Amino acid sequence: MTLLAIEHLDIALGGHLVLEDIHLTLERGEIVTIVGPNGSGKTTLLRSIIGSLAPTRGRIDASPGLTIGYVPQRLHLDATLPMTVARFMSLPRRRPSHRVDQALDRAGVAGLGSRQMSELSGGQFQRILLARALLESPDLLILDEATQGLDQRGIAEFYRQIEQVRRELGCGVLMVSHELHVVMRASDRVVCLNRSICCEGTPERVATSPAYLAMFGHDIQDALALYRHHHAPLPVSSESLS
Repeated sequence: MTLLAIEHLDIALGGHLVLEDIHLTLERGEIVTIVGPNGSGKTTLLRSIIGSLAPTRGRIDASPGLTIGYVPQRLHLDATLPMTVARFMSLPRRRPSHRVDQALDRAGVAGLGSRQMSELSGGQFQRILLARALLESPDLLILDEATQGLDQRGIAEFYRQIEQVRRELGCGVLMVSHELHVVMRASDRVVCLNRSICCEGTPERVATSPAYLAMFGHDIQDALALYRHHHAPLPVSSESLS
């Protein structure tokens, strides 16, 4: 089932063309990662999909009734503001406690509802943002650099959680990340973006394409091969969520 179809999309900001002639489809149940250098238009593309930026040209067609869960690149909360996780999860409107508990469990942070947001580690904070995006059991989950500030173990565990969410909900997942050797291992399809789409396909296909290698070099190709064929499950620990 096609969740989203993007055709001939242009986005201009301040008279500068940031995205040009983007064609992209997203299917239910697949994990798609967008990679590209800084300034390539990755976040702009996500913002256009969630409706915060209007296309300069082209169209974005969503399946009827499409629900989107969004995990932003960063979110700042005043550390002096007392707010429990449960209260944060219920903003801007209250939700049934069982739904909050279910979302926390799906994000791998069950039992944190009574904790203060200011007491959370970086990894726990990112999981709470993920849980909030899962509250409505979205058809499409969008993550914009959702692992910033996590160590390598925490990053790997976060993306394993995303794979589990995909299995449980059957949702599509669209991700942007600079952690290429990890997210490409977790992806069904990779889209290489630099204002326009340079190449797309399976991780192995994209990692050997001239456009990808021109942007990221051969070292990341070796890291991808090593990670995909020799990775082993990592034990979950409280330190890895910090």
